[in-house]
Amino acid sequence: MLDIVVLFFMFGLLAGLARSELKLPPALYDTLSLFLLLAIGLKGGIGLAQQPLQPLLPQLALVILLGVVQTLLGFVVLRLKMNRVDAAATAAHYGSVSVATFAVGVNWLTERGIHFESQLSIFLAVMEIPAIVAGIVLARGISRETRWRMLAHETFLGKGVTLLLGGMAIGYLAGPQGVAPLKPLFVDLFKGALALFLLEMGLIVARQCQDLRRHGLFLLGFALLMPLASALLGLATGQLLGLSLGGLTLLATLAASASYIAVPATLRIALPQANPGLSLSAVLGITFPFNIMLGIPLYHSWAHHFME
Repeated sequence: MLDIVVLFFMFGLLAGLARSELKLPPALYDTLSLFLLLAIGLKGGIGLAQQPLQPLLPQLALVILLGVVQTLLGFVVLRLKMNRVDAAATAAHYGSVSVATFAVGVNWLTERGIHFESQLSIFLAVMEIPAIVAGIVLARGISRETRWRMLAHETFLGKGVTLLLGGMAIGYLAGPQGVAPLKPLFVDLFKGALALFLLEMGLIVARQCQDLRRHGLFLLGFALLMPLASALLGLATGQLLGLSLGGLTLLATLAASASYIAVPATLRIALPQANPGLSLSAVLGITFPFNIMLGIPLYHSWAHHFME
């Protein structure tokens, strides 16, 4: 049975495909994004306050390597049909991560009472960055023309990363007791906010489906197969990290997801010649719906086999 938040996504998708006049105000979409990022960050920060931080450093190194490897793998495959810049830009989307997919994964595990490690929220923030840098280097190499200062500002101080890290810092400093008064807002309302966010995502995906038809079967196949390969890489990395069943599932979900917010915003500055329609139609038209409707339960079953 599909989770109720996924049903909201399907409702938005069907309404969009039927060309309904249904629309959410842009300000509400931005507010929901802010809310989800802060809520995820706070939860991760609370968990981190209850454990030592030193063992986290080698784990961060591994997930950074995971993001780079995913980007390189995607680039090699995409170069079969795309020019260098478009292949690198699209690969960067798939080496990075999706906050919405992560939020659905968190909700899926929470509903079933499956524990997962608190540092997954930090992995979410960290995995935004290496794919962006790798994609830019793959596209244009390191040259004097690269505006590294502007790029670094957009990468490390973009809205998504700032909200995640800020939420984690607040949760870490305040601890469980300090955050408790905010529980009615950031915990009890999380699923309702996620449902509305996915309703809007369904409407957006419906618009991207038309673009996907123009880009052919190769991109369609890549958008379906790349998440599966990335999930396996995520599971292998999770095993090296010694994660629990829930942690394995969530890291596989993170690895399988693809960015549609942080990466497009950054690459618009760094690689203005790249065609954003290629990457966004694949990410939003195929990969995102596949992951939240079929992928998460599939990655959970794979995690079971990895732990046997």
